[in-house]
Amino acid sequence: MNNDIPNLPNIRKETVSEAEWRTRVDLAALYRLVDNYGWISLNYNHIGMRVPDQPDHFLIKVHSLMYHEVCASNLVKLRLDGKQAVWSENVNAAGFTIHSAALSARPDINCTIHIHTIAGAAVSAHPKGLLPLEQNGMRFYNRISYHEYEGIASRMDEAARIARDLGPTNKAMILRNHGLLTCGATPAEAMTVTRHLVEACEIQMTLEAAGAGFRIPSPELCEEGARQMEQHEAKHSGDDWPAYLRLADRADPSYRS
Repeated sequence: MNNDIPNLPNIRKETVSEAEWRTRVDLAALYRLVDNYGWISLNYNHIGMRVPDQPDHFLIKVHSLMYHEVCASNLVKLRLDGKQAVWSENVNAAGFTIHSAALSARPDINCTIHIHTIAGAAVSAHPKGLLPLEQNGMRFYNRISYHEYEGIASRMDEAARIARDLGPTNKAMILRNHGLLTCGATPAEAMTVTRHLVEACEIQMTLEAAGAGFRIPSPELCEEGARQMEQHEAKHSGDDWPAYLRLADRADPSYRS
């Protein structure tokens, strides 16, 4: 770990509640998992999680840390309704805007993931957006939001528009000409939604590059596919998180510290 990073927290387990420490471990695991999947952009982008026993607070990494350096102890806790965190505090100002927007507007959401994958950025600029070409894409049929590009999201007034565009029920949003934002009630849900969305974007852009065209199932089949995926996730998401944690532990269990 680089001890020269400014404003790096060092939170001890015994100084916070059990609920907060568990959330810190889960969030640190998410950062390591996103790194493991290769959905990273050096130390940019961010993941946030609400503190269960302090719902008006959320956790996020300090800006300077890369994802594989994030641990439970070095996450920073911020107020959702407080003043915007800024670069001089080693917090990504755009990260504060994006994550506070979703978490403040949606009490059903506790975890938010924002990434810039190449295929995700490509689909964000696609005139038709995400298409329901296969099961991953069908998962988002009539269930994905779009937010128009306003430049780097460092102005707090954009938070209201991000919340408005996300809407009351969707858990995935394409930030136009920018990247992806996914959400979940749990870290498992947020991670699984992210995985499906990333793969759907990759498949769509692979087909576009092949130039052979593609077929889209009927609206009725797309809706059925989306409904089946939702039912599967609701029933089996409890199995996913232990598997994700085993993956994170196999790569490097130091995130738990």
